[in-house]
Amino acid sequence: MTDLRTTAIEFAHTNRSRFLAELIEFAAIPSVSTDPDAKADMQRAALWVADQLIALNARNVQIFPTAGHPVVYAEMLQAGPAAPTILVYGHYDVQPVDPLNLWQTGPFAPDIRGENIYARGITDMKGQVMASLKAVESVLHAGPLPVNLKFMIEGEEEIGSPSLVPFMESHKDLLACDFALNPDTGILAPDVPTITYALRGLAYFELRVYGPDHDLHSGTFGGAVLNPAQALCELIAGMHDAQGRITLPGFYDTVRPLDAAERAELARLPMGDDFFLRTTGAPALYGEAGYTPVEHTGARPTLEVNGLLSGFTGEGTKTVLPAWAMAKISCRLVPDQNPAQVYQQMQAYLQTHAPAAIRWELIDKHGGVPSISDRNSVGNLALTQAMETVWGKRPIYKREGGSVPVVTQFQNILGVESVNTGFALPDDNMHSPNEKMHLPTWYRGIDTFIHFFYNLAA
Repeated sequence: MTDLRTTAIEFAHTNRSRFLAELIEFAAIPSVSTDPDAKADMQRAALWVADQLIALNARNVQIFPTAGHPVVYAEMLQAGPAAPTILVYGHYDVQPVDPLNLWQTGPFAPDIRGENIYARGITDMKGQVMASLKAVESVLHAGPLPVNLKFMIEGEEEIGSPSLVPFMESHKDLLACDFALNPDTGILAPDVPTITYALRGLAYFELRVYGPDHDLHSGTFGGAVLNPAQALCELIAGMHDAQGRITLPGFYDTVRPLDAAERAELARLPMGDDFFLRTTGAPALYGEAGYTPVEHTGARPTLEVNGLLSGFTGEGTKTVLPAWAMAKISCRLVPDQNPAQVYQQMQAYLQTHAPAAIRWELIDKHGGVPSISDRNSVGNLALTQAMETVWGKRPIYKREGGSVPVVTQFQNILGVESVNTGFALPDDNMHSPNEKMHLPTWYRGIDTFIHFFYNLAA
C-alpha cells in the first residue's frame, strides 16, 4: 500500500495544473442558490459535479430532484463489505456576490493573484469539494480504492438546506455508512493543521415589544407612556449579569462542562487575547468570567443582539415616541443544549421581567442543535495521521463557534458521526467580497485526503 500511496501522491502533484483548471471551470458557474433567476445555473452546477463523478467511474450517479435544488449522489463500493464506508458531503451552491462594487475582479471570473485564487464559492465550498474529488482520482490512478465511498453533494446549504432533511429521511438505506466526511470547515493558518470536532448550535428569535397603538409626540406623551424602545433595551440589558453570564432561567442546566484535558487541548490554539484584539479591532475583550476567548467562542454558549429597530432612524430629528420596537437575538448553543428549550427559557425570562405597560411577542425564527464528535474516533485518528504526514506536525483540535447543521442531521437521521475538516483559512473572506482560497493549502488538502483514505484502510 505504501507504493500505491506514493504513486497517488505523485499523480496529484503532477496534475496540479489540470486540477486547478477544473476548479476554475467549476467556480465560474454562478450557482447562487438564493437567486430565483439562477435555477439554470444551479442545474448546470449539479450536472458538472455529476460529470466529475462519472469521469471517476462512480456508479449509481444520480441527480435527485427536490422541492428546491437537486442533490447529486454517487457511490464507489468496490472495496467490499469488510472495508469502511464513508459518506462524503459537500455543496455546490454559493452565497450572493453583493456588494459587487467591492470585488477587485469578477466574482465568477476566477482570478489568481500570488498564491491565492479569488472567486465566489472558491473556498466555501467548491474548492473543498474538488479537493476530495481530486484525491479520489489520484488514489484510483494508483490502484483500487481502499475504502468504500458514497457522495452526497447538495445545492441548498447557503439557504439552510431546507430540502436535505426530507431527502436524507427518505433515502436512509441509500446513504447508510460508517461515518461522514464533511470538508466544510477550515484550518487556522497555512502552517497550523486543524481538525474541528465540535460545532455550536443556534437558537434565533425576533423579539417585538409594543406600547401605544401608534407613534406619539414625545413632548406631549413622554413620561406618561412607557417607551417600547426603552423597555426593549432594558429587557436585553438584563439578559446578562455582571460576570457575562446569561440570565435566562435554566440556561446553563444542560451545558456540558469542559474537562481539564479538553481545556489543555484548546489552549494549544494560537489564538490568545492579542489575536482576538487584532482580528476584531475591538478596544477590549469581553466574555463570561473564568473562560478564555477560545473557550468563549467555541465551548461556551452565547446570547447576542443581531439587530435593533425602533422609531425614527433617518437623517435629522423627529421627536417621536415609537409604538413598537424590535430586536433580533441569537444564541449559540453547546452540547447538550436544545434550541426548543432555549426558546422556553427566553419565554420564561420575558414573562418574569417584561413590564405590564408593554406587550411582547417572541418569534422563533430558526434553530439548530449543537454537535460534538469523539476526538479518538477511527476517522479522526486517520485524519490526524494524514495531517501529521503532510504538515509534519500534529494538528490542533478545535471547537467551531459557528453551526453546520448537516453534522447534527447525520447524527439524528443516519446515526453516524462526522469527521469535520477542510482547508479554508480565517482570512478567506467567506460570504464577503473577494472570497479567496490559498492554493498551497489547497494542494496540501488534496494530499491529506489521499493519506486519509489509505490510513483508514490500514
